[in-house]
Amino acid sequence: MSENFPGGTGGGEPERHHVPLPEDSMPKGGVNAPVPVAPEATPAIDPRLIVRQEGIKGYLGEFRRRLGSGELGSLPVVLALIVIWAVFGSLNSSFLSAQNLSNLSQQIVGTGMIAIGVVFVLLLGEIDLSVGSVSGLCAAIYAVLSVTDGVNQYLALLTALVGGAVVGCIQGVFFAKVGVPAFVVTLAGNLGWNGLMLQILGTNGTVNLPGNDFVSKLYSTIYGQQIAAYGTAAIGVLLFVGASLFDARRRQAAGVPSRPVSDIALRTVVLAIIAFLAAYTLNQYKGLPLALLIFLIFIVVLDFVLRRTAYGRQVFALGGNIEGARRAGINVSGIRISVFTICSTMAAVGGLFLAAQIQSASQTSGGGNLLMNAIAAAVIGGTSLFGGRGSTWSALLGALVIGSIQSGMNIQGLSNAIQFMVTGAVLLAAVVIDSLARRTQKAAGRA
Repeated sequence: MSENFPGGTGGGEPERHHVPLPEDSMPKGGVNAPVPVAPEATPAIDPRLIVRQEGIKGYLGEFRRRLGSGELGSLPVVLALIVIWAVFGSLNSSFLSAQNLSNLSQQIVGTGMIAIGVVFVLLLGEIDLSVGSVSGLCAAIYAVLSVTDGVNQYLALLTALVGGAVVGCIQGVFFAKVGVPAFVVTLAGNLGWNGLMLQILGTNGTVNLPGNDFVSKLYSTIYGQQIAAYGTAAIGVLLFVGASLFDARRRQAAGVPSRPVSDIALRTVVLAIIAFLAAYTLNQYKGLPLALLIFLIFIVVLDFVLRRTAYGRQVFALGGNIEGARRAGINVSGIRISVFTICSTMAAVGGLFLAAQIQSASQTSGGGNLLMNAIAAAVIGGTSLFGGRGSTWSALLGALVIGSIQSGMNIQGLSNAIQFMVTGAVLLAAVVIDSLARRTQKAAGRA
């Protein structure tokens, strides 16, 4: 008895039905004609090109996407700074006066210099608790050598800076080579270097700077000619334009996406408005403080090191994924030691400016809330405590926030207790925002 198969007649192989193909589907030249080869796949288009081609609409969409994925950048600290200035400006008009803002630009330099070094350490996901003591130690070295011992002031300055670098190198070796946690090494350093500072200062405990020495002049000099501030602003804008165009041309030559001229022009206009507005404000009082100019030079140079050199990319790579960096052939120990050396050297620079600000080095140098303010400035400015994200510009923004809070509360006559509480709340808010941003980035697959 035979079985019935679909499309068949009874048993064995089913009957085959041949369906004729439409003419337009047959290859030209008949069935024996060669089958055409599929065209090559279209190369993927970089999404940045699409964004830039769409103009303002594309950038607004990209901005919303970044916010949604937790890439906040410097937006929170900029908004915080605007709110702080608006609040204190409304409470007392003298807060936004040219005199107060000019004084503020000088007062943040010492802490800001230390914060730049802290940024480097935070990029590794580590911490340095010794920067306050190191700043006091190096200020004491300079003061004792130049004033008490009569050593040439330039040699005394060099000795203080080298001393800071040596301290950082020692701490880096213990961390990178011996394996002692950075928290423990620098906590021990915070005590040890403070003790060494007291030993160097001796029984007097305070060494007054003459006021006409090189370091004091670096802090107190102000260029009163209006061309100084406006010229600095113009040079800064021109350097930005030149660097942007050079980078765009280099990328075009390499066949990779680059910023269009319209994008560069927009950024230049924004930068020019900020730079010339700052120059105008400074010229309304005394002029351009040399200390502020040196601070900005340090920020720009070290930002270039981080963003445009192989060393900087290795620092970011190490902070982002230490095991991946090691497998990529990065000298992990060498980078760690160098970062702690940079941090302590910048602490020495900041300590010298702080000593020049108060015209002395004493037993209280590097103490008080200096350590917390330096770390808070770096974190509030946008550098992540978890490593791998940050910029030297964070030191400027964070120092401005902390300095503005202190200045505004001093004008209002509020106590140090309230200042500490407010600064602590701002620091906690910055860390919370950073944590939430990281969580959002992980959820979006971008961390």
